[in-house]
Amino acid sequence: MRVGFDTETTGVNPATARIVSAAVITRVPETMTKVKVWLLDPGVEIPPETTAVHGFTTEHVRAYGQPAREGLDEIANEIAGLLANEAPLVVFNATFDLPLLDAELRRHGLPSLQQRIGRDDYHVLDPLVLDRWVDRYRKGKRKLIDLLQQYEVPVSDGLHTAEVDVLAMLDLLEAMCRKWPQIGSTDLPQLRLIQQNAHREWADNFNDWLRRQGLHRPGPAPIWSPTGSLN
Repeated sequence: MRVGFDTETTGVNPATARIVSAAVITRVPETMTKVKVWLLDPGVEIPPETTAVHGFTTEHVRAYGQPAREGLDEIANEIAGLLANEAPLVVFNATFDLPLLDAELRRHGLPSLQQRIGRDDYHVLDPLVLDRWVDRYRKGKRKLIDLLQQYEVPVSDGLHTAEVDVLAMLDLLEAMCRKWPQIGSTDLPQLRLIQQNAHREWADNFNDWLRRQGLHRPGPAPIWSPTGSLN
């Protein structure tokens, strides 16, 4: 069993963005796919530039969305119940969505995922980071749409809605496992170390490129810790 998670948000900084929509999808290959979707009123204005990406306006979420605190509690309970059974959580670019969820739970005075499952950590599979491990020298972009095309996964017109993105990333991970059997044959604790190392190598190389280009802006943190707090 694998559990996929994705969000649509008010911005791109996980410390300050708010969740507008989220999806949790449970998949048992060839047996079951269970989809749960939430629409939240984040309590703040949604900038036009983010509405242009996911389509949700401030007016729409105020009219039809759940109160943020109520929805976030439901999302975290759903994920925690699945993680308690040792299911891996599949999240594309997990160092955004999971710290964002953690920040939102703390903002609303709600228990973290770790508190809900009764342990400090859980297993995360990030197709973005895994792709950097198995095909590190391939040139080109590695956004979700790019990897779907690279692994010949059918692309839906509905990308940038949380539930469609989760289904796409679960399909992507299955395609990656078929092409790179070492992903599926490696146990979860070892995959955690592999992802940490793959992310560190990519971050170090990218930060070195920024320095060589004379670009004085913050680069990616070298530590891959999607389940950790931002603070």
